[in-house]
Amino acid sequence: MTAEERSRLELLDAALQSGSVRDHIRSVVVRVSEALAQKKDALMSWEPIPLDIFVTTLPAEIRSAWVFVLRAGADTGAERHPNSHQRMMSFEGSGDFQTGEPGKWQSNVLVSDPDAPLERRWISIPMNVWHRPVINNAADWAVVSFHTVPAEELIEERPDDSREAGTRQMKYLKSE
Repeated sequence: MTAEERSRLELLDAALQSGSVRDHIRSVVVRVSEALAQKKDALMSWEPIPLDIFVTTLPAEIRSAWVFVLRAGADTGAERHPNSHQRMMSFEGSGDFQTGEPGKWQSNVLVSDPDAPLERRWISIPMNVWHRPVINNAADWAVVSFHTVPAEELIEERPDDSREAGTRQMKYLKSE
């Protein structure tokens, strides 16, 4: 990790330390967890959170923030964001946020312990880098994710051999 990227993650980490911000995020985690519980076949559920809840200034390139809840025991499969650099923090629970590509995954086990080093709680995923969350736990995993595009523009791309391009795309706000 470069010094510049570490500095960015430290700013985001500091923005998540406010009690009011954490309370807001916890309320979103509860709502998103309830939505996931209603969708028995879903591997994850999500909701964008407004940037104005943050009491400190976020890095200028951050254009959206999200809460994702990933189902216990799930491997959500390979995905990437062709239009956004993602920075993600483990908020509640833990999981393995693998990066790379099918057959060549690199493990990045993240935990929610506030006393753990930054690298154990955060991951930075550049645009177009394949990643996949794997949750080998008995509990769901809640994460906070920051992106460099507005919420309504965030694209998820997944492998799809049935298409000529070899992938399929969707926007998170149009799919739920």
